[in-house]
Amino acid sequence: MKQYKPGEQAPKTGNYSCYDKNGKCGGSTHLEKGQRFPATQHEGSHYEADEK
Repeated sequence: MKQYKPGEQAPKTGNYSCYDKNGKCGGSTHLEKGQRFPATQHEGSHYEADEK
């Protein structure tokens, strides 16, 4: 699954979950296409699209 870093633009509108470097989910956010992923509280965290 594609991973997105904080500050990158969302490729499409949808829900994205945030994961820390150990793979633990730390919540999710809804972004519109082109919005930037928000900063995370932990170094090495990333976002993944919630697939349905």
